[in-house]
Amino acid sequence: MARYIFELVEIVLVAFALSWLIRTFVIEARIIPTGSMLPTIQLQDRVIVDKFFFKNFGELQPGDIIVFHPPASAHSSDDFIKRLIAMPGDKVEIKNHDTYVNGQKLIEPYLNEHPKEDFGPIVVPENSLFVMGDNRNNSADSREWGFLPAQNVTGRTLFRYWPLNHFGPLAR
Repeated sequence: MARYIFELVEIVLVAFALSWLIRTFVIEARIIPTGSMLPTIQLQDRVIVDKFFFKNFGELQPGDIIVFHPPASAHSSDDFIKRLIAMPGDKVEIKNHDTYVNGQKLIEPYLNEHPKEDFGPIVVPENSLFVMGDNRNNSADSREWGFLPAQNVTGRTLFRYWPLNHFGPLAR
């Protein structure tokens, strides 16, 4: 009987350690707490976030939806989720309700409402990113708190898994 209990405890501890390692370094489930990414991601949707492969086998691309630790100027300790709009060296501008990167108008079918206010032009500095929520008029993002240090990115969303009727990849 003692051997059975020892083996059971051993199995539980190994399972706990493996799940902690996977969640911390490889992949994580997240619940969306705000409406800054509406209509792409709804309040309380659940998404899977890649924390390993994008860092080691690929690069972030404009259009990716990323999870990150916000800069101090955002005055928040909670992770944010936003859409990557521009990379280092890119020029960003919002004019006449449209977003432009390097003079090219972005085609953004995922937006519910285009930005009401003009912004920029600004150039994204080295080792920084420019991010915005899809709910452009109700999102605290790079327009408000500045550039995102690239090292603050913790993951890239892979897909939504809940609710089941919206299961699948997120719009790019």
